[in-house]
Amino acid sequence: MTWQKEEFCEFILENNVIGFFTEPLKLKSGRISPWYVNWRNIAEDVYLIDKLSDYLIKYVQNLGLKPDCFYGVPEGATKLSIITQYKWAKIQHNYVNGAHSLSMGRGKPKEHGDAKDRYFLGIPKGNVIIIEDVTTTGNSLVETINKLSEVGTQIIAAIGLTNRDEIRDDKKSVEELIREKGVKYYAMSNAIDLLPIAYDKLKPGRNIAESIEEYFKKYGIKEIKL
Repeated sequence: MTWQKEEFCEFILENNVIGFFTEPLKLKSGRISPWYVNWRNIAEDVYLIDKLSDYLIKYVQNLGLKPDCFYGVPEGATKLSIITQYKWAKIQHNYVNGAHSLSMGRGKPKEHGDAKDRYFLGIPKGNVIIIEDVTTTGNSLVETINKLSEVGTQIIAAIGLTNRDEIRDDKKSVEELIREKGVKYYAMSNAIDLLPIAYDKLKPGRNIAESIEEYFKKYGIKEIKL
């Protein structure tokens, strides 16, 4: 399987990762949204997360990145990063004892110990790619970058499964924010590409379309028309 963005977007739509709220809900960011991106169903199914990890590996290969370790933002991308790291290690030429770390972050830091023990179960080693499921404001990514930097980790990229294409309250995009931390951000899929396709497929109604268009006027990196 080679990386095909259109195929990945179809995978997203087929498995109801993106959809619409009849009544807008408050997101973790505090914003009231009429639409959602939720990778939880994929993460709860062995077959689907196996397929998702294959997409991720092909995406990384297509970018020409050469990581030693995948690390998931706790806890949304933890399962995916562990499965991807296992697969990635198996296809490397140096698949031997001690060559590849298997790391995960704690959802809640321990109250004692040094940074390695408080934040991690296994320290990411070598060149690390951070994985996030849904990127909205980038705050979770920045927090993860800071914790990894505290223990001396070399971060070569951050990858979001889906970028909601929103501007932060400080008017910065996620790409700009992460770049300021010295890390390149990549998105495997983007809301601006996905929403028109999902709207045509699910036909949630004109009221929702207008709500989404207003949402992007206020929060989007650019306006959207459905």
